[in-house]
Amino acid sequence: MKPRTELSMQLYHMLVERGYHEELCELITKNLNTDFTAARMIGYLCQYSYLKEGEVVDEMLSILSDRNAIIRKKETEAAQATINEMYEFGLENEDDGSL
Repeated sequence: MKPRTELSMQLYHMLVERGYHEELCELITKNLNTDFTAARMIGYLCQYSYLKEGEVVDEMLSILSDRNAIIRKKETEAAQATINEMYEFGLENEDDGSL
């Protein structure tokens, strides 16, 4: 797992200040360890003065699900671009011009 970003650490402190258990804060920020995911959670938390722990965990899982969908979409787009290049330019070997 990659190290937490500064924004992820800001999320950690925000959760602790709101009274959530440190273990939960640790778990959430280990999973939401990018600026994108931490910012999404911070934005969600700013809409409410207090949420039950289960609601915070549900939102974390939703954010992770969205992130995974975006990653899959980017991978699919890259694969499709490769296929399109093959259709446009063929399968010629660049070294000797053979197939």
